[in-house]
Amino acid sequence: MISKRFNKPVILTHHAVEQMTERHIDEETLADLIESGHVKYKDEQHLWIYKAYHSREDNMICAAAIERNNLIIKTVMINWELSDEH
Repeated sequence: MISKRFNKPVILTHHAVEQMTERHIDEETLADLIESGHVKYKDEQHLWIYKAYHSREDNMICAAAIERNNLIIKTVMINWELSDEH
């Protein structure tokens, strides 16, 4: 997968793939999240990409990512809430 938004290849960690399966998040949803979700940077490389999906009952989906030469998705979370910590 290549992100047009970030203009980088997207790499999923093994953990992210496991969490997507466990949380019933398909690649199409993840691609939509990456391309159209809200972004909050922790620092120059670490960020959260998050978005609410009204078709789901588990609040927001969030991808924790590292932006370098690739966009590395470390994990994917549900029931995520924006806070001062992230």
